[in-house]
Amino acid sequence: MRRIHLWLGFSVGLLFAVLGLTGSALVFYTDIDAALHAAMHAEHGGPAPGLQSPVWDRALATGRTRWHDPHGKWTFEMTGEGGPIPARYYPAPGQHGDRQMVWFSPDGRRIVRAEPWGGYLMSWLYQLHMQLLAGEFGNQVVGWCGAAMLLLLISGVLAWWPRGRWRKALAFKRDAAPIRRLRDLHKLFGLWSMALLFVLVATGVLLALPAVTQTLFAPAAMPAPNSKDGAGQITIVQALVAGRRALPNDRIVFVDIPNSPNGPIRVRYQVPGDPHRRFPGSYVFIDQHSGQILAVHDIRHAGTGTMLVSWIRTLHDGTVGGITTRILAVVLGIVPALLFATGILHWLQRRGR
Repeated sequence: MRRIHLWLGFSVGLLFAVLGLTGSALVFYTDIDAALHAAMHAEHGGPAPGLQSPVWDRALATGRTRWHDPHGKWTFEMTGEGGPIPARYYPAPGQHGDRQMVWFSPDGRRIVRAEPWGGYLMSWLYQLHMQLLAGEFGNQVVGWCGAAMLLLLISGVLAWWPRGRWRKALAFKRDAAPIRRLRDLHKLFGLWSMALLFVLVATGVLLALPAVTQTLFAPAAMPAPNSKDGAGQITIVQALVAGRRALPNDRIVFVDIPNSPNGPIRVRYQVPGDPHRRFPGSYVFIDQHSGQILAVHDIRHAGTGTMLVSWIRTLHDGTVGGITTRILAVVLGIVPALLFATGILHWLQRRGR
């Protein structure tokens, strides 16, 4: 078992350390990005715009003036805070260009920042963490190597499992030889973080391998209906008002403006019981021409599998318990690097002997 643990450590230990460190940085990635662009956020426009504010449609018009593709898809994030309005622009399928992250001035009249996803530090770290900068292939590598990391954690516990007194097995000998102190540090770092690391790695595997998640939990499918043929497109304000009629007491997080004449406008909600504040799983689909409600996907009525899937992201990024668990997630992300370093140093000292 020790040999299995050793070779698993050699094969995925460095990747485990890299994913842990990048994951630690990403726990507060929006806050870090805002700090790195403090000048942009200095122009605070007072309170957040309401659902019927003309700011939303003004920002959409400003964005469409900059990117002329009539089939480009826009997504606006409703943070509930004042300041620049974050949005995303997706070029039409078949068009060259990456997703653009866009921030509009609080009045929606100007673009104060626009950068391609992956073109600035925090988004680059995000792609490194999720895909190793290798697209879908990188997703698969991260997912299946994550499964090997679960075996690495289990083999470490089995290799350590005491045959005698537990107190001795859990001790750290300060006056022991350096090689013994390294072994004790490696052991204690792993044991005290084992359960939480297992949760972080397992949820990371499920996020990287959605097909596996679908097989295990079988969440309810969410087919997007089509808008009926019609002329023109309703405004964002009209869509938000229509969506509010469908889910009147829940928090709107995103609104998606479609990139095709028959695609619906999609409003994303956080409903009670949905654990993730930023990426919840309830949607209202609205006909982009008439404003008619086409479908409502409420996570509370979508089955046990869907509710279980909704917990994966919030457990992985530490938002499950607010600021306390987010800080804990930052600390846990550093542990794989400590395990890799102490494990390698211990192995080198043994070879030296």
